[in-house]
Amino acid sequence: MTQSAEKKGDFVVGYYAGNRATGALAVVSRKSGKTETQVLPTTPESGFEAEYKPIFVGLTRDQRAVLLDPASKKINVQANFPADAFPAHIYEDPGSTRRWFMNDGDKQTGNDRLNCGDAGSSVTIIDAVDSADASYLKTVCVGRGHHQAAYTFPTTRAPEVPRRAYISNLKDGTLSVIGNDPAQPADFLRLLDTIDLCEADKEEGGKSGVPNNSFPHGLVYSPHTGRLYNLNNGYGNIAVIDPRTNKIESRLGFKGNSNLFMVPGGRYIIGRGADRKSDPAHVVATLTVLDLESMQIVDRMALPDIYVSKYYFNPTGTRLYLTTGSSGSPEQQANLKADALLVIDLTTLPKLVLRRELRLGSPSGSLAFAGGVVLSSNGENGALVVIDAESDEIVERIAAVGQPLPHSRVWTLG
Repeated sequence: MTQSAEKKGDFVVGYYAGNRATGALAVVSRKSGKTETQVLPTTPESGFEAEYKPIFVGLTRDQRAVLLDPASKKINVQANFPADAFPAHIYEDPGSTRRWFMNDGDKQTGNDRLNCGDAGSSVTIIDAVDSADASYLKTVCVGRGHHQAAYTFPTTRAPEVPRRAYISNLKDGTLSVIGNDPAQPADFLRLLDTIDLCEADKEEGGKSGVPNNSFPHGLVYSPHTGRLYNLNNGYGNIAVIDPRTNKIESRLGFKGNSNLFMVPGGRYIIGRGADRKSDPAHVVATLTVLDLESMQIVDRMALPDIYVSKYYFNPTGTRLYLTTGSSGSPEQQANLKADALLVIDLTTLPKLVLRRELRLGSPSGSLAFAGGVVLSSNGENGALVVIDAESDEIVERIAAVGQPLPHSRVWTLG
């Protein structure tokens, strides 16, 4: 939903809040200055083991939950919300209506025992998630560990790049390559390749193979260069990958960063890091700008008493929003501004400029953009915070699910 589709300040969003065991679901809407919150009725907990709990995948605009049965793979669209439905970790597939849900597997082994046995964990692809027409497409087994996703596609500057999905596997130290072009049915949603990120000279005893200590976390695709950039946290470098061949072309030292953000347009990568060692009383967040044309670091920003949690770009790609959280020693956490929301100006790149630091009252769960406003879910306050997208000022706080819950998520419907 964009401002062209609705009046400035009008929006319809889904809002989930929970405590990692149970949760509640609501639709929050505003039209012509009138705000309404509809909390879906909940049903008791299912009592199923974790891998069999219903998976919450979407919400229709007429206040119905879209749920996936993990065993039968049946999609259910219903008016009530199971209290222990699992809110899946989702990645949006740009240029399509498909959404990819990451399953990190069980904590002990990293395996998705239901779908992959002892062979790894999985990703599940569903089409039209926020609709009564939602459909299950496929579950694909990948490597073990926490996953991130990036999607490659052809561009004017890189016309030969195939449409594929790349999934990073933290525990294994690999990237899984999955076909993502419906026009290529033989490869579509099929595991095509596995990229081993191991660097033997950085492993104990010079061992090679999988698993390894590359610990990939930070995977982005640049339409500007037609290359993938994968941050190997364990090695402190970025592996540059050609998606036409799935070969690692080069590596660049990038220590001190724990994630990567691809700036819209694809010329610049921003690395996120946190310095917890220099000062025993303060955590310092760091942002590092890498110019992909020169492969040089062109700017750095230090943010005292900040730990960056999540990142969001506005629809025009002119601002970067950073939510914050807690990390570090008890002494460091006592000084952290864990309820801050930072607004970074991207029109000044390669120079980073902090436009605004807002204090929300509690950490933001996530952000959404609609109708000329920025919406922040703040579960600990049971609120949806509305921010003017032009002035960066808080204009309203809306009661969302009616009770404080530590984890929350907001997303635009429609």
